[in-house]
Amino acid sequence: MHLHTSERHVTVDTRSVMRSAIRCLLPALAIVCGTTGAVAQGRTPRVPEVTAAAAAPNTLTAAEKAAGWKLLFDGKTTNGWRGFKREGMPDQGWTVEDGAIKHLAGKEGVAGGGDIITVGDYGSFDLSLDWKITAGGNSGLKYLISEDLVKTGHSGVSFEMQILDDERHPDAKAGKGGNRTAGSLYDLVAPSAHTAHPAGEWNTARLVIQGRHVEHWLNGQRVVQFELGSPELKALIAESKYKAIAGFGENTRGHILLQDHGDEAWFRNIKIRELPVPAATK
Repeated sequence: MHLHTSERHVTVDTRSVMRSAIRCLLPALAIVCGTTGAVAQGRTPRVPEVTAAAAAPNTLTAAEKAAGWKLLFDGKTTNGWRGFKREGMPDQGWTVEDGAIKHLAGKEGVAGGGDIITVGDYGSFDLSLDWKITAGGNSGLKYLISEDLVKTGHSGVSFEMQILDDERHPDAKAGKGGNRTAGSLYDLVAPSAHTAHPAGEWNTARLVIQGRHVEHWLNGQRVVQFELGSPELKALIAESKYKAIAGFGENTRGHILLQDHGDEAWFRNIKIRELPVPAATK
């Protein structure tokens, strides 16, 4: 801008700059307003985009705190977690390393530590976490866990968002139509898209349950959605590996579980916010 520019021209340019600034802010405002507004109206919240202002691992931004998010992992300890059918954490198989809960690779002939679950239980909620898996590895994020469904042992059974190295693990080619690949509702519903990053890279999973509606998100894309207790889901269960398990799929509240499948797996940024139950499902 030249010093001899007229006052009129300066006014026009200033307004133009202001309009440009507002246009730049609109996407960020839409993310915040769109997400919180959806919850208030009882709709499934939209997954916000990752921005440069995202919190450091295992922390919450002021906006997340205001929206009701709470950390399920502090980045340093396993406080808030315990072994499945145990009073505390397993003595082996799990550790905290470099800001992540890590499952250690099992050794031949040595029993692993078993699955771990949240101390608290949850019904309608929005859960987000980062995971990565070793080459050829297998793990899982299970939810609506009841310890009563399993009579013995330290492995929980319930709905599972699959965690897998699709490229190398044979389970990716088992099941039906890809219903055992990363992001799937394991052995029941295949993901609509394969969005998992290669083994050794971090992925962001999102699990949204509101009333009876469930969604799996992986790396910013919704890949599975279904309705708890629906005839369609019951038909899928009747044809799955779970068909002989009495009570499978009937829980509407339970623990969140990280699976011991014998392979190295890492979990961080585990956070949750509870959601209102839609009036139609109460």
